[in-house]
Amino acid sequence: MDELLDMPAAETATPTQADPAALQGSSFDYLLRPGADLTAKARAFHDWASTRVKHGVFPYAKRLGGRPGATAELMLLDGQRHAGLNYSSQEYLSLARHPAVCAAAQQAMARYGVHSAGSTALAGNVEEALALEAELGALLRMPEVLLFPTGWAAGFGAIKGLVRETDHVVMDQLAHNCLHEGARAATPNLHLHRHLDMAHAARVLQRVRQRDPHNGILLVTEGCFSMDADSPDLKRLQALAREHGALLMVDVAHDLGCLGPDGTGQLGLQQMLGEVDLVMGSFSKTFASNGGFVACHDRAIKEYLRFYASPNTFSNALSPVQVAIVRACLAVVRSAEGQQRRDRLMHAILGLRAALTAQGITVLGQPSPIVPVLLGDDALARLACREMSQAGLLANLVEYPAVSLNSARLRMQVMADHTPALGETAARIVADALRRAQALAGGAAH
Repeated sequence: MDELLDMPAAETATPTQADPAALQGSSFDYLLRPGADLTAKARAFHDWASTRVKHGVFPYAKRLGGRPGATAELMLLDGQRHAGLNYSSQEYLSLARHPAVCAAAQQAMARYGVHSAGSTALAGNVEEALALEAELGALLRMPEVLLFPTGWAAGFGAIKGLVRETDHVVMDQLAHNCLHEGARAATPNLHLHRHLDMAHAARVLQRVRQRDPHNGILLVTEGCFSMDADSPDLKRLQALAREHGALLMVDVAHDLGCLGPDGTGQLGLQQMLGEVDLVMGSFSKTFASNGGFVACHDRAIKEYLRFYASPNTFSNALSPVQVAIVRACLAVVRSAEGQQRRDRLMHAILGLRAALTAQGITVLGQPSPIVPVLLGDDALARLACREMSQAGLLANLVEYPAVSLNSARLRMQVMADHTPALGETAARIVADALRRAQALAGGAAH
């Protein structure tokens, strides 16, 4: 798809207006809908979503037609196939077709077959899983690691497994869904602090501890927040946790392996390797596999979670193939090649951010594989995302309620196989699509 580098805006399809009904409302409208008929609730949402699909402004549930490379083909729910620059896949170091990774998967199949034979609390683990835990522990400087079937399960399970009804969770308000869901499932005592506001976090912790000196507190944050691409002061948070008798847990899903010295993410960048109480992460962003983990310093916590974190106890363990894939990816991450891939990734990230800024487009956060592109008005964003897809740019739209109302954005996800030249093409497509969407939105207003 090298021709996309030189594709002028004039070659894109003529923009068409969408039914106003497709540009109104949000999924939140169908979440708390009253009524005794459960099926009717589902049908109301489906009717609304189908209207958006019909008019090309429902850019979700896309299907890949091949590997998630820098270019790809995606099929939309209406059956249309769009090929182009792929900034929609979580494949940060471009390891999905790495020869060593594919070979490791094949070797694991030859040795173990293809199966998942039980939970880690029973007989589901394989020997390679123990090796992976040790290797992750070495990278993080945290000797105890427990694997989970998904990253979501790791975040949910760590909180639900540790926290009891009388305990407290203090959390950044923009933390990932799995962390919020785990906290709500564990205790009614969930306290949110303003995003990255250390002073507010300190006041919340102080108030909670003063009111309840007898029960536990878990302080939760992320290393790199997935909607705004920004990071907290981990040293300050860990100090606050210790001051108030709490434990700190950091979610490193979006930075481990792809950022920082030796791929240690924000923990390494902030010189906090081995210094925080708990670390949880996902393999689905950099390590080419499903799966997640929780790392800690205390063997007792690991074994407690094995039996009290329900997604671990009552879900099958990672399959041998998944374990082998993650181990092979981790070996690349820790090698000289891994550093070269991180360098290429950062080069592509900086190139994309610079190209978008040069087009007058607002880019949020700091350099990371996630490049949030602020679009604003939700209806405008839906139209713009449709125009981008038709012009050969595949990127994920994030809208309310995942972000604030009329703060819609693209979450462009960069890979090591992207280049600054591809970033310039992508930025040009975004700018042109926004202009076309604004013209359409203006016409709709009249």
